[in-house]
Amino acid sequence: MAADKHSWEDSRFYIDGSWQDRTRAASIAVVDPFSEEIVGHVAAGSSMDVDLAVAAARRAFETFSRSTVDERLALLGRILALLEERAELFAQAIVTEMGAPIGFARTAHVPFAIAHVRAQMEVLQRYKFLSIEGGIAISKEPIGVCALITPWNWPLYQLTAKVAPAIAAGCTIVLKPSELSPYSAQLFAQVMHDAGAPPGVFNLVGGTGEVVGAALAAHPDIDMISITGSTRAGVLVAQAAAVTVKRVVQELGGKSPNLFLDDADFEQGVAKGVLAGMRNAGQSCSAPTRMLVPASRLAEVEALAVAAAAGITVGDPRNEKTSMGPIANAAQYARVQAMIASGIDDGAKLICGGLGRPVGLAQGYFVRPTVFSDVTPDMRVAREEIFGPVLVIMPYQDEAEAIAIANDTVYGLSASVQSGDRERAQRVAAQLRAGQVHINYPAWSSHAPFGGYKRSGNGREYGVHGLEEYLETKAVIGY
Repeated sequence: MAADKHSWEDSRFYIDGSWQDRTRAASIAVVDPFSEEIVGHVAAGSSMDVDLAVAAARRAFETFSRSTVDERLALLGRILALLEERAELFAQAIVTEMGAPIGFARTAHVPFAIAHVRAQMEVLQRYKFLSIEGGIAISKEPIGVCALITPWNWPLYQLTAKVAPAIAAGCTIVLKPSELSPYSAQLFAQVMHDAGAPPGVFNLVGGTGEVVGAALAAHPDIDMISITGSTRAGVLVAQAAAVTVKRVVQELGGKSPNLFLDDADFEQGVAKGVLAGMRNAGQSCSAPTRMLVPASRLAEVEALAVAAAAGITVGDPRNEKTSMGPIANAAQYARVQAMIASGIDDGAKLICGGLGRPVGLAQGYFVRPTVFSDVTPDMRVAREEIFGPVLVIMPYQDEAEAIAIANDTVYGLSASVQSGDRERAQRVAAQLRAGQVHINYPAWSSHAPFGGYKRSGNGREYGVHGLEEYLETKAVIGY
């Protein structure tokens, strides 16, 4: 694979410890969302490719499942070192494949991805795979062959969040990255090879969800499938997986509330909330895209939100001064534009942004940072995941109504509470139906379990909870 931005042709899959050429397979064009030009192609995998990869992973599991903790720690350590050494290569790939600004790729996409590997090493060093109590031994054992399906919005970060715990557990892997942003996964496969992963432990088969994802979900020799993606995709995977009763872990959509109590620091907090909601051009499942504020403070919040949005520099993702790049692909750009139109049609108050590209940008999938106010819970922009830089401000009358609005969603991935009173914030957090609750914008943690209530998914990623998804529990009685 050429590492310059003009030629990213790569028709290979990584199966059973070697690169396998698929130049005769159908190819999938990869589009740079800034130039809107095709920058390369990747191969579209088939069910036969999946069968080869699963067979390799099944063979490798016999040995790798019996590897020692020290051996797996050493492998993770080599992966960690290579990721750090090649960080800039990954950052450049992420800019090309999904349009993240280079500064954000360097300070978030890549280091947070590396942090997942480090976190699993820390967990593995102290995890007890065997515990004995009252004549019963509880053994935690690797679940088997794991299919990992990763999305286009955080292409390396979501990959290491799955691969690292699977390796730590002693599982073998077949990875299907998004065909829309496939290059960081190809680079990662080379890292696995150069780190000395035994043949078959890690396999990569690219392609579409309809073909490769479906084949993985239904495959009788796969023991577990972990998918990060849309709720629609998660449902399809779960339905296909049900026939073989495999474990399904899903991290799906979100419509996360950011609840400002009346004693919050509005001056600082609203600006932080706008930037949090629009980080990665709003393309994060956990983005706090519903800002809930006291009705009496609405005008003040609107002014603060408009000022914050105006400070976002939208433009060429290769420019180090850019803070927001384009939406990652054409289909998502069209979806975001349609959702902005629906907000206008439903009568939401548009206070900044709106339809079309920002002024001065004639090409690229750019969206204007958009804020709607006076949004009511029945509007589409309040209910549906937009996955773009679109924030809705929703007024409430009292704390009880605020909590009700926050929980009035089919999703439950994340939530935020802003308050000057920590105990009050804790009390509100306890009433929010979400897998993660953030109080007053805490630092991100690679150890805090991440996953959703309701239609945001099943299971948890990151830290010890992420490791345990890849383990079976065996009780030996009379030990």
